[in-house]
Amino acid sequence: MFQFDAIGYVHSPFKEKFGIPRQPGLTQSLRTRIHLQPPYNHPDTTKGLTDCSHIWIIFVFNATQDQGWHATVRPPRLGGNKRLGVFASRSTFRPNPIGLSVARLVGITYEGDELILEVADADLLDGTPVLDIKPYLPYADSLPEAHFSLGSKPDPLALPVLFSPQAKAFCQQYQQTQGEPLQEQITELLRCDPRPAYQTSSERVYGMRLHELNLRWSVSDSTIQVIDILPVTA
Repeated sequence: MFQFDAIGYVHSPFKEKFGIPRQPGLTQSLRTRIHLQPPYNHPDTTKGLTDCSHIWIIFVFNATQDQGWHATVRPPRLGGNKRLGVFASRSTFRPNPIGLSVARLVGITYEGDELILEVADADLLDGTPVLDIKPYLPYADSLPEAHFSLGSKPDPLALPVLFSPQAKAFCQQYQQTQGEPLQEQITELLRCDPRPAYQTSSERVYGMRLHELNLRWSVSDSTIQVIDILPVTA
């Protein structure tokens, strides 16, 4: 029997599972912060870490761990219809709900009694418990000859992302008040096509939470249309 402590928690703009990029490295402008908790927040724990550009983040799929595991799963990238063995996938429904993600390390700062790692390109849900952090070693972790025919890198949607007047004005105001390039973030995120593979109707309106905002959009054969952006209400 094993027991692990969370060394810290993720503070992320992704407030729900739907809409999170299905792998890391697909969005460049969104930032995530990992808040290390005592006693793991001592500055000695990250000594030398700023010498590496990327880190591995080992975390818990806490949002789905109570649903148990499945021997076979339906990966969204395969249309949600083809079944694979759980160990041939990166499904969250695993015997042990542990995830692995690589992210670009932006900086390390202190706030109060918390040691904070700011990272980019992450695919982590807000509130995710972090179990460990390791440096990414290019000579060992990057294997150009490696392949997986069912796991090819997805192509982004090559469609213009159009913002309604309300959505565009909201993005401009949000950047002024919050310092976040919201229009750029939404554009990158929607070009990753977070829609379920079996739902591609141009009539459907999709919604997701980003930061503390509700975002609604639709996709046609020629454009991605951001319909509106509104603050989340209690």
